[in-house]
Amino acid sequence: MLVGTYTFWDGIWTIFVFFAWLMFYTWVVLLLIDNFRRYDHSGWAKAGWAMFIIFLPIIGALAYTVTRPNILSTGSPYDPPAA
Repeated sequence: MLVGTYTFWDGIWTIFVFFAWLMFYTWVVLLLIDNFRRYDHSGWAKAGWAMFIIFLPIIGALAYTVTRPNILSTGSPYDPPAA
């Protein structure tokens, strides 16, 4: 009986929502990877950003994306500091 009530457009919408969530989770995971690879953050800053992104994922991911420094103007934050 479920087959008759689940239309083609319901299937398209389900696929759309699935891939939207997949993109969101991928974005959050990539932000966490970016956070822990940076050398310009202290350990506490990394932990704070990670908790913010994990516990408030939409707000935390948007805030981290907007506030992270421009890599082109300051050099790469992924290079270890000079000794």
